[in-house]
Amino acid sequence: MLTTLAGKNGLTPYEEVNLFFDQAAERLKLPDGLREMLRRPWRELRVQVPVRMDDGNIKVFTGYRVQHNGARGPYKGGVRYHPLADQEEVRALASLMTWKNALMDLPYGGAKGGVQVDPAQLSTSELNRLTRRYTSSERKFDSSWEGTRSRARTSPWMRKTRRMSVNPSQKTRVDGADGERRTTRTG
Repeated sequence: MLTTLAGKNGLTPYEEVNLFFDQAAERLKLPDGLREMLRRPWRELRVQVPVRMDDGNIKVFTGYRVQHNGARGPYKGGVRYHPLADQEEVRALASLMTWKNALMDLPYGGAKGGVQVDPAQLSTSELNRLTRRYTSSERKFDSSWEGTRSRARTSPWMRKTRRMSVNPSQKTRVDGADGERRTTRTG
């Protein structure tokens, strides 16, 4: 992923994405002010995600959410669970989501989330608690959906957590959407 590219050319993932953006903006002859607006994220969030582990101890993870650009509509972008996830990478992925949505003419802005964790090292119940805590931490900031290195089961946990925060007495079905497992990693 992008984290592994950082350092090979001396650029951070976000700087590398902006290098390509600047080349496209130059070809399109975009005015400087518009370039600057399109280059920068609109909003960024960093949160602590404390989780009670199965052994009873509390472990604190770091989570991120970046809303790159919402000019085309509501934000769209998943959550990356990865041990090397960081603000720079999430910022780069949010920017790429903006351009992907625009190129496909989708009515969405670009966003991305990330949690610094290796999901393979967590039990199902620990991943559930981590997903719900992260979702609760950023729910007023944005809507997030599953992304790279997260499991198909995390999206239903996010939806249920959001619905419970709106109407705690509402019964919510906890399973994925049709085709979700198949489409999550194919874009």
